[in-house]
Amino acid sequence: MTAKDVITNGINMGHMLLTTYLSDLSDADLMVRSVPGTNHIAWQLGHLIVSENKMLTDAGCRMPDLPGGFAESYTKESSSSDDAGKFHSKEQYLAWMGEQREGTMAALAATSDEDLGKAAPESMQAYAATLGEAFNMIGVHVLMHVGQFVAVRRKQGKPVTI
Repeated sequence: MTAKDVITNGINMGHMLLTTYLSDLSDADLMVRSVPGTNHIAWQLGHLIVSENKMLTDAGCRMPDLPGGFAESYTKESSSSDDAGKFHSKEQYLAWMGEQREGTMAALAATSDEDLGKAAPESMQAYAATLGEAFNMIGVHVLMHVGQFVAVRRKQGKPVTI
């Protein structure tokens, strides 16, 4: 198993859990906060899409463009909004996530094993010292947020394991 295989497995595992936990949630469910002060799933999905694009673009990878104004809609400040009209449908999030994931996997395939060991940009050094760690962070970041989905699922009376 190569480093790229391990990275790919982590990314795929995160995506599988994300889509499984979203499978029986409605668009309205995406707006539920597990407790006051936490981020609802709709904001988290947008944040994941923006983060994947930004991390790899900052690392010099070619990524698909985000819809106009999308990144600006998923800031720390926008996370407190409960206005469903400012967010999107589950299907839209999954489509945009799929586009970014295709870009991520193409960028990973185009990256040499040697380049995986090169330093990541300064903006990422706190969480990813190398380009390989930046790619790995894509899957880890999704898993971190999917863990937060469980509290919303419990609050909604949905099964935690599907």
